[in-house]
Amino acid sequence: MAFLTEGELRSKSSIAKSKLLYKSANQILNESYRNFSAYKVYDIFLSHSFLDAELILGLKEHLEEFNLSVYVDWIEDNKLDRSKVNRETADLLRTRMRACKSLIYAVSDKSDKSRWMPWELGYFDGHKNGKVAIMPITQNTNDQFIGEEYLLLYKYVEKIPKTYSFEKDKLKINGVEVKTWIG
Repeated sequence: MAFLTEGELRSKSSIAKSKLLYKSANQILNESYRNFSAYKVYDIFLSHSFLDAELILGLKEHLEEFNLSVYVDWIEDNKLDRSKVNRETADLLRTRMRACKSLIYAVSDKSDKSRWMPWELGYFDGHKNGKVAIMPITQNTNDQFIGEEYLLLYKYVEKIPKTYSFEKDKLKINGVEVKTWIG
């Protein structure tokens, strides 16, 4: 199984930043806040570690290339203080998760430092009828992913390399393209 790599996502992040006059990842992400609507429905709630800002910018850019709308909490709700586990933050995240069709759980070597990722996964899984997938971010595309045992309960997002130079890689979950899987 092939996965997206940190290098690929850093490259996507660099491309996104170059499009916006070399702004930092946080500046670009915060500008997305201006386009946010509390009533918008997103294809994907991207669960991730805040410590992976650069990788998440690249992943968001990559997913949007597939015409998917992606909710990243500290982009759309940039006043959210994820360092504090409190009722207000949890209520806002619940509201946003209900406005998303699926959850992609972006697993990196920093994921275990997130206080919120396991909670988001459990909440979403309980409320969205299985529209949860794990997206390992690895060093090399064919690295074996060994995550927490509970992640084995879910489907994985797999990168299908392009066949021809004019094509782009595909992302599939159980052999189905992500956009189709989301519905």
